[in-house]
Formats: sequence, structure tokens, C-alpha cells
Amino acid sequence: MKVFQKDIKLKPYPRGFHLITHTIISAIPEIRQIQKGMLQVFIQHTSAGLSINENADPTVRKDFETFINDLIPEDYSKFIHTYEGPDDMPAHIKSSLFGASIQVPIKQGRMALGTWQGIYLCEFRDNGGSRGLVMTAIGE
Repeated sequence: MKVFQKDIKLKPYPRGFHLITHTIISAIPEIRQIQKGMLQVFIQHTSAGLSINENADPTVRKDFETFINDLIPEDYSKFIHTYEGPDDMPAHIKSSLFGASIQVPIKQGRMALGTWQGIYLCEFRDNGGSRGLVMTAIGE
């Protein structure tokens, strides 16, 4: 059994949904040593999330952003956690809906993503800053 773990800091991204698949692949090349296993990617923040979805058409990411902002608006009058700005409480809710981690099977030294799948950083703050990821690859 092999276990590899890496921490990385992502560059700051603007609010929205961003493909980070290649960043993850570059940051943990040790997965090439695993024939069968699992990669977990965990984001260490409560106002951003991770997701796996369409990797080819950027309008999908734009539609995600439009829909989630319509679903959880910043001007919702019943929020009481507002002292960090109008985008903060909506970002916490969005983060919980999308989740803080993803799991991807490793097969023959590569992430076994589907042809049209990519890993998204879901940045829910206007100025979220650099985001930390912990990646753990386990397998044989």
C-alpha cells in the first residue's frame, strides 16, 4: 500500500468556477506509482468548494455561477452573519452545498476521470484569496 500526501496553495482566483485539474495532476505526480487507488482532494476553506463536472465548454462554468447566485442571493434579508461582507454568508452556504472534498479513482497511474470531466475550484467570494488544498493518494 502506498500513501502520498501533498499540500498546495492555489493562486487567487476570481469569483466563479475554475478548472484546476492540471494543477492537481502537476502537484501530485506520485499518483503515477499507483495502479489501483483513490485520490482525495480537500479544500481547507468554508467559502469555496470543489466539484467534478464538464471540462470542455466554459459556458457550463458560467451557467453554474449564474444559477448558484440566483439560488443563494447576496441580498437575502434574513442573513445575520453579514460583518464579513455581503458575499460571505452566501459563500458558506454554497460551500456546504458543493462540498469541501472530492474523490477520484486512480487507475494505472492516472486519475480515472471521464472524457468530459474536470475538477473545479468553486470560488464563492469576490476576493477569496489563495486557497489551500490537501491531496491524499492511496493505493497499490
